Amino acid sequence: MSQALPIGNGRLAAMVFGGVDEEHIQFNEESLWEGGAGEWPAYEGGNRPDGHRYLPQVRELLNQGKFEKANELAQEKMSGQFLGEERSSDGYSYYKGFGAYQPFADIRVALVDQGEASEYRRELDLEQGIVNITYTARGIEHRRTVFASYPDRIISAQFSNTSERGQDYRIGLQSLHQHDIQWSEGRLRLVGALKRNGMKFEASLDIDAPGASLSFSDNALMVSGAKELQLTLAAATEYQAVAPHYKGRDFAADNQQVLDAVETLDFDTLLARHQEDYKGLFERMYLRLDGSDAALSNLTTEQRLQRYRSGAADPALEALFFQYGRYLLISASRPGSMPANLQGKWNDRLNPAWASDYHFNINIQMIYWPAEVTGLGELQQPLIEYMDRLREPGRKTAKQVFGSPGWVVNTMNNPFGYTAPGWGFPWGYFPGGAAWLSQHAWQHYAFSLDEQYLEQRAWPIMKEAAEFWLHYLQTNEQGELISSPSYSPEHGGISKGAAMDQQLAWDLFNNIGEACNVLQDHQSFCDQVAKAKSMLQGPRIGRWGQLQEWAEDRDDPDSKHRHVSQLFALYPGNQINLEATPALADAAKVSLVARGDGGTGWSIAWKINFWSRLHDGDKAHQLLRRLLRLTNEKSIKYGESGGGIYSNLLVAHPPFQLDGNEGGTAGMAEMLLQSHAGVIALLPALPTAWPDGEVKGLRARGGVQVDIIWRAGELVEARLLAQRTGSYRIRVGKTLSTVTLTAGQPYLYRL
Repeated sequence: MSQALPIGNGRLAAMVFGGVDEEHIQFNEESLWEGGAGEWPAYEGGNRPDGHRYLPQVRELLNQGKFEKANELAQEKMSGQFLGEERSSDGYSYYKGFGAYQPFADIRVALVDQGEASEYRRELDLEQGIVNITYTARGIEHRRTVFASYPDRIISAQFSNTSERGQDYRIGLQSLHQHDIQWSEGRLRLVGALKRNGMKFEASLDIDAPGASLSFSDNALMVSGAKELQLTLAAATEYQAVAPHYKGRDFAADNQQVLDAVETLDFDTLLARHQEDYKGLFERMYLRLDGSDAALSNLTTEQRLQRYRSGAADPALEALFFQYGRYLLISASRPGSMPANLQGKWNDRLNPAWASDYHFNINIQMIYWPAEVTGLGELQQPLIEYMDRLREPGRKTAKQVFGSPGWVVNTMNNPFGYTAPGWGFPWGYFPGGAAWLSQHAWQHYAFSLDEQYLEQRAWPIMKEAAEFWLHYLQTNEQGELISSPSYSPEHGGISKGAAMDQQLAWDLFNNIGEACNVLQDHQSFCDQVAKAKSMLQGPRIGRWGQLQEWAEDRDDPDSKHRHVSQLFALYPGNQINLEATPALADAAKVSLVARGDGGTGWSIAWKINFWSRLHDGDKAHQLLRRLLRLTNEKSIKYGESGGGIYSNLLVAHPPFQLDGNEGGTAGMAEMLLQSHAGVIALLPALPTAWPDGEVKGLRARGGVQVDIIWRAGELVEARLLAQRTGSYRIRVGKTLSTVTLTAGQPYLYRL
């Protein structure tokens, strides 16, 4: 996870190691999960069926000021259920019944008696979406090319050499799970089942080596005298997104169909099909940040990171990191796939950190922050379809645990419909998960202006999430609506009206209101939501000028906690901004300064976005440098010792989590373009470290594509291309202009 190079097509993902004596390709398939009904026959998505009966008692204890007793009762009667915890030797836990994302298998290709290598080069080509390895041994040139194809649903690898007689290879398939290896008619098959829930799976590897001889023994294939070797991998499980058993897919037939469809296609054709598809997404955006020495391109990425950590400037490395985030999202989330999890789709552990699950108190949402603004809006489709599927189990949790209509999901979630609170408080209690997800459903419309999508897909998701909050909110002594009970994510104890709950409810209700203006046929419900929004307890400024995390003024100015949840309204929300709410923006800054610059990878990435929204580009860039601090730390670290980046540019929590990469990419986009406050702001947080540059293909809300050129820290010109004719407000520094954009016609904006 710190050295290998990632590839993926949404469903399949792999890490390519690039060894000389042996190539190692560790791969995953998105649906291979332990947990669920197969492991726990009485599995009910973690819900306590009578949890709602205790909610009034918890609220009454809170009203009486008996917070400890309220927390004890909530923990005992409303927490989610699981079968227990098993801790492995590396310190990670397996949560029985809940399960975890599993590694699938490994391809190992050993080269027999090839000699010592020289002129070695391993690269991940972001423009092509491929991994290349080249070297020379005994005068023979070797090349490998590996990629994951979305159109053909495969991983493909080609090994070639310049030997007159060819080379000898030993090919094996291995898995950490119980499995059998079979060989028949050019196909190596690994068939297995998970230990705990019995989920069946199969990997099928087609092997083509023209002119070579093949023999199978000891579960491995010997290929003798091959000048060229092509491997084509398909993998699938019996997982099916249908409750309650989540099984039923004919995975063997699926693999057969995939491989039969490409059987007559040579490697070059498969590569061309992959590149056409991949480039259609990746090439929508271009970012150039001037100021890096041209000689740096001759250094390895690790060498550049070491130089960068010592304090040297390297804007081109930062631009590379930006595009790498887009590459990873393309690789981990495609239409028709499951959404990316904590590690995207890359995992090599039986007990991965936090189950490599779907964490909905920020992490999975952060993974999708750059999608719309960097021209990859359709990559949100897996997340939107997933939350649509969560509505059914989420209704059950809303009813059984909260006694509410609508749907809800809490912190931890698996693909078996675990929408209950987690089994530990405060981290496990987060009924705001559905409200936060609903923001993504709305933002996809805000950027695309697809009214059919809004009516048929986004509105039902948002409406049901709002139905929960309309019921869950309580009236306090001042006549304000507050959440009760309420926990600020993973920080502090039980409370009423914690800031993030209030801000999430406001964001959901505000987006509902915006949707009502478009759809205009849900008036009664729209009026109900508008009234509730007007009654919400709003953000508060505390005794030391901070934006309060809780309704009570009890924030600790010395706390350096990684979660800064009270700033949701600043980013990714829009309740707080510099123009409309300057006092609240100043208070947010006070809180942000107090929390400091430390934290895990995703926490640092979130702070980049906060400072960008506060238009402090230099501070945002300082945090970016902190995020790109080279590290070799693998174990979980918080605070100042956390965060950093590995030499393969994966961001460390540690360990690796995809949210750090995507949050960093989103933060860089936010430095160059903002559109959350009804204004298209050009270069709102441009740091002095980026005096000259160019960006093409950024997206603003309202369906506007934006290209920008700047010199000496000043705008040269911006090219705007709108989907819809209308008036748009443009801000550059303190200059605010209103321009008319005609759909489909570029508009050049200059000061």
